[in-house]
Amino acid sequence: MKKVALINDVSGFGRCSLTAALPVISAMGLQACPLPTAVLTAQTGFDAYTSIDFTDHMGEFTREWTAMGESFDGIYSGYLASHEQMEIVLGFLDAFHQNGVLYLADPVLGDNGEKIKIFTGELLDCMRELVRNADVVTPNLTELCFLTGHDYGQLIRHAGEEDYEKRIEELGRELMEKAHRDQMVVVTGISQADTIGNLAVWSRDSVCLKSPYNGKSYSGTGDLFASVICGALLKGIPIREAIFKAMLFLQAAIADAEQEGEAPQYGVPFENHLHLLMD
Repeated sequence: MKKVALINDVSGFGRCSLTAALPVISAMGLQACPLPTAVLTAQTGFDAYTSIDFTDHMGEFTREWTAMGESFDGIYSGYLASHEQMEIVLGFLDAFHQNGVLYLADPVLGDNGEKIKIFTGELLDCMRELVRNADVVTPNLTELCFLTGHDYGQLIRHAGEEDYEKRIEELGRELMEKAHRDQMVVVTGISQADTIGNLAVWSRDSVCLKSPYNGKSYSGTGDLFASVICGALLKGIPIREAIFKAMLFLQAAIADAEQEGEAPQYGVPFENHLHLLMD
C-alpha cells in the first residue's frame, strides 16, 4: 500500500486540515501518515480557539522516520504557521522527497484577496521556496497572485471576459517557470457568475472544469480538494479525471451542508460521501 506523509494542523472543529485529509487519503486506499504542525480546538475561522504549536516537535518526525528506514510515495503539506515550520518541511523534503515521490504543496496564504492573519514578507518568501520544490501546487487565485507577485484586484476585474482563464493560465505557467522540477499547477476556486472552476496547467496542456457555485465559502473545501487530487495522482488517475472526482465529492458534501443549514465555519459534511472516492 502506498504511503502519504500529511503535514498539516489538527483542528477539533471545522472539518479541515488533517481531519479532512486523513479520511480522504484513507478512503482512497492509501496509508495516511500524519505529521502535525499544531493542534487547535477549532479552525481559525471561529471567534475563539486555542492553538498548541508543534514547531519544536516537527523535526522529531523526520529524525524518527529516517531512523526507522521509512519512505513515502507521496508528501502533502498544507497550512504552515511560520517560516520556521516551512524550513522544517524543506528539511523533511531533503530526507524523503526522492525520485518518484509526489510532493503536493497547498500554499495557504489567503483567499478572496485577503491575507491570512500571520502573513509576512518572510512567510511569503519561504512559501515561494517551498513551492519551487513541489511537483503539484494547488493555490487559489489569491495565493497564485501572492506567489507570482501580481495584483489580485486587477486580475479579477477581467472575470467574465473571454480571456480570463487564459490570464490565469499564464500566471500558472509563470509560477511553473520558477520551479526546481517539472511542475503542475492546479488553480482552485475560480468563480464566474454562478460557476466555480479549477484550472490545471502543466507543461504540455491545461484543463479547466467547472461546477455550480452557491456563493458560500466553507471551511476545509480546499483541503478536501487537494487531498483528493493528491490521492488520485498517486493512484495514476489523470488530472482531468482527478479534478472531476474531487468536484463530484465536494458537490455532494456542499449540497448536504446547504440542506442541513451547516454554518460555513464548521465545514461540509463529507463523511457520508467518502464512498465516491473508493474504486
